[in-house]
Amino acid sequence: MINYLKGILISKVEDGPFGCNITVEVNNIGYLVTTNKKVVSLLPEEGNIVTIYTSLIHREDNMSLCGFHTREDRDLFNILQSVSGIGVKVALLLLGEFGAYNLVSAVISGDAKALSKTKGVGPKIAQRIILELKDKMTNWREKVVLKPSEINKIDDIEITESYIEAETVLLSLGYTKKESVESLKNTLPLAKNKDDSEELLRLSLQWMVSKEG
Repeated sequence: MINYLKGILISKVEDGPFGCNITVEVNNIGYLVTTNKKVVSLLPEEGNIVTIYTSLIHREDNMSLCGFHTREDRDLFNILQSVSGIGVKVALLLLGEFGAYNLVSAVISGDAKALSKTKGVGPKIAQRIILELKDKMTNWREKVVLKPSEINKIDDIEITESYIEAETVLLSLGYTKKESVESLKNTLPLAKNKDDSEELLRLSLQWMVSKEG
């Protein structure tokens, strides 16, 4: 099984013949990876080195890779597909819509209304997700997902889902934990919308470049 790909980002496509996807070159081989718009929006420009955690999907007529920024997103993607009626497309949409922590929270709290707002998820499927995954996700969150009580603040910085997403991308680009936290700490006050992970990432990368210069 391919756990992750680390290589050159060749292309990123939000809407194409193969849907939302990216191509990552590893050892002169280009891997086409299916993903969601959230993942694509947080990626750097083509030509940069990226790390993408993958899940191999094996169907009767083909095999494909689905990719994510974190192990948690990848593992949650696999868990979602254990529910009848949830395939690759819907699982990707759910993760793109909520993010790992918010999705798990919605399932645990039984928020079927929020889940059913995702395309392809009606009230019946939303209830099925909650019924089949509530206990499993409760145990899973205790083991692997960052909990608000533990990560609420770092040096008086409020840690949100957008912060975690931006930091994850910075780490995947090769920056250290210390560098990532420092850049976010310096750029958070400049963000117009602190809940926008794309803005946080853009400002952090600009800060990194200015510091290097």
